[in-house]
Amino acid sequence: MQREAYFDNAKLLFIFLVVFGHLIQPLKQEIDVISALYQTIYLVHMPVFILISGFFAKGASDKGYLMKLIKRILFPYFLFHIFYSIYFLMIGRSDWDSSLYDPHWGLWFLLSLFSWHLLLIVYKKIPPRIGIPVAFAVGIIIGYLPFIGESFSLSRTFVFFPFFLIGYWLSKEKIFFLQRRISLWIPASILAAVFLVSYVTPEISANWLFGSVSYEGLNMAVYGGLVRLALYGTASVMVFSLLILVPRKSYSFTHLGRQTMYVYLLHGIIIQYGRQANLLQLDHNLDTIGLAVISAAIVWFLSSSWVVTFTQPIVEGKTDQLQIWLQRKQKRYTYEEKSS
Repeated sequence: MQREAYFDNAKLLFIFLVVFGHLIQPLKQEIDVISALYQTIYLVHMPVFILISGFFAKGASDKGYLMKLIKRILFPYFLFHIFYSIYFLMIGRSDWDSSLYDPHWGLWFLLSLFSWHLLLIVYKKIPPRIGIPVAFAVGIIIGYLPFIGESFSLSRTFVFFPFFLIGYWLSKEKIFFLQRRISLWIPASILAAVFLVSYVTPEISANWLFGSVSYEGLNMAVYGGLVRLALYGTASVMVFSLLILVPRKSYSFTHLGRQTMYVYLLHGIIIQYGRQANLLQLDHNLDTIGLAVISAAIVWFLSSSWVVTFTQPIVEGKTDQLQIWLQRKQKRYTYEEKSS
């Protein structure tokens, strides 16, 4: 129970950071605190979310593995690409690029996730003490190749793969060992220090944090590798700081962490509409609390059982929850008929 609670709590926290980061993205220039918070979140939210995805990729190379990946990852990618292409046009986003090879919004994650699983087939045969440094080296080198960018999410695939690989080799025993040995004030202080540095120093270009643009495109053709190395180091420390801070206790909301893919794929419907309609504004630092509450509400709503029930066919390609709902409805209808 502790293990399940820990990872559900972790996934719930990390998807909250994803949603919160996307929610404040268009507002980050209005208040300095939001700008620093945005940069802090974007340094860590995808690395840690990807790491936890790698942790649950232990079944690489099992029988029927490739077909499961196609059904679980590529099938939703195509469906949601079509859906978002239509949806963006409906809300007035005519600049939406509907090219399948150039994924936008959060859909790049699905293409990269599929690729990470394929890369894992090779990397799992390499000892982690060798494979992980090699993955980081490739992530640094890839930035020097200007022809590798957003298309097919290739750049992000190689840039973020080291965190997926770390997650694959990571065990719950190692995480819990760190929790026992390291006082909570240390990781909390590290995260606070990153936020303070982000607040007092010039803002980093968001493209550095996205991992989708070459060094040449970032005007750092020569020394870009050193910048990415520094970002890797910062992100790695922040990732393990968050992992240490995640509680192992089960709460009333812990079970919501099981539905993070639903939140990831569906939250764009709400946030993109809010952006297009200019529904969110910031006038004071305390407004940040309101945005955090809105983000939590979005996560809760999209994790709810009825949302999962009716979207499971396109998210997972299954109808288990829908069949259960129909059976319950039929039983209720039969009972009412007999009672009358």
